[in-house]
Amino acid sequence: MKKIHLLILKSFIRPFIVTFFIVMFVLLMLFLFKYIDDLIGKGFEWYVILELLWYAAATNVAMALPLSMLLSSIMTFGNLGESYELVAIKAAGVSLRKAMAPLFILVGLFSVGGFLFSDYIMPVANLKMGSLLYDVRIKQADFFVKPGIFNNTIPGYAIRAKGKSQDGKILYDLMIYDHKTSNTANNVLLAKEGYIYNSPDNNTMILKLKDGVRYEDTRVQKARVYNPRQQFTRFYFEETEQKFDMSAFQMKRTDENLFKSHHAMLNLKQLAHYTDSNARQMDSLRNTVFREIKSYYHYFNDYYKTKDTSERLSNPIRYQKDFITTIPSEKRNMAISSALSQVRYIKDVVMLKADEDAFYSNKDILYNVEFQRKFTLAVSCLLLFCIGAPLGAIIRKGGLGLPVVVAIIFFLIYHIISTVSEKSAKEGNIDTFWGMWMAIFVLSPLAIFLAYKAATDSALFDIEQYRLKLNKALGWVKVRLGMADRAPITQRKSLHDDYMKSS
Repeated sequence: MKKIHLLILKSFIRPFIVTFFIVMFVLLMLFLFKYIDDLIGKGFEWYVILELLWYAAATNVAMALPLSMLLSSIMTFGNLGESYELVAIKAAGVSLRKAMAPLFILVGLFSVGGFLFSDYIMPVANLKMGSLLYDVRIKQADFFVKPGIFNNTIPGYAIRAKGKSQDGKILYDLMIYDHKTSNTANNVLLAKEGYIYNSPDNNTMILKLKDGVRYEDTRVQKARVYNPRQQFTRFYFEETEQKFDMSAFQMKRTDENLFKSHHAMLNLKQLAHYTDSNARQMDSLRNTVFREIKSYYHYFNDYYKTKDTSERLSNPIRYQKDFITTIPSEKRNMAISSALSQVRYIKDVVMLKADEDAFYSNKDILYNVEFQRKFTLAVSCLLLFCIGAPLGAIIRKGGLGLPVVVAIIFFLIYHIISTVSEKSAKEGNIDTFWGMWMAIFVLSPLAIFLAYKAATDSALFDIEQYRLKLNKALGWVKVRLGMADRAPITQRKSLHDDYMKSS
């Protein structure tokens, strides 16, 4: 028995490790393709990219772990079935359930690890990646001059060079427009050559210029005002330096405390705390609205009660037909005007508070969704293993061919159901519990059905079996039709009636 358990465990762990890293690599490539425009051309150091990929890999565990569990279980039992090792195990008197017992324990440990990972490590990874990705996306692209094209990336300057050296450090035939003081370029600099280098702190770019001239026009400083002493200045130089502030191009890290209250960056204890605080804020808001508009709903009722009871009884039709008749005619316009102003006030209060209430309600939904997600990751690993293991035993195909196709199909079904139901839960169409657990509840009967078929050695995916049944059914139809053609009319009718009854 121990040898059988050891054989199955070894057969499972190797494909699981391989498929986990393959799936993680694919997800990281998708992450890079998604944010490739935010990463290229900004001069990031290699360790910044590596740090971002590390945090992205941690956040992708929630998808990579269930998919690798499904794929490796199908491959494991497909290989065992293809090499007739499952047949040998059953021939030795060991049922499939007993042979899989230690594997269930291992998968259970993976599920517990996935739960702990989603509760303790995933929020930290989301926080680190979210803050780093925010800084990466807002960082400006590095200064880069294309020959013959004006570059406006440096605020207040427009720079053009007709040519540059291969290393990009030397620019030829430079033209620099300085429009920091106004929209008009009142300061123009021309130079035959310029050498680019950075200051030691990389906050300043220095451009050493040679053989040039600077033109300054002071008229633009006093626009639309005639000045008889206005100046147009021209400076010639053999060598000078132009400094540009590059602090905006440097990556600055944002304080992570600004992102800590996001629902994806909280563990179970923090989610419970934030949910309770959010519920108190919603209750306080709704009580405030009720207190503000409460008095306006009793105006007519109180006025109606002050009327003489004998008057109401003597003319009941008057009070039942139209309530405005209870107000004296000389005071009706004033009452209508006052009622309209009160209705407008109530409407403004409700509309103002409705947006705030919707904000708190949406936060409450997101907190509940994230709370349920901590548990669905662990349960999804168990569910997909319970689907993949019997499925591999039934199809009896190993390798990366058919098992990969089947695994992707079932995972897509699970992912689509999970995504659609989660979106419905976030929109408030269904309860958050059902939205997060819908895919698990839908696919659990399938796992039970496949486990039953695998335990009974059912040829569920045997194409030859379905072909034989189809040929048998076609043969039966041909026999009945042939008998009907050769039979008399009365017998044909009888055969037809019998066929209709049987169908």
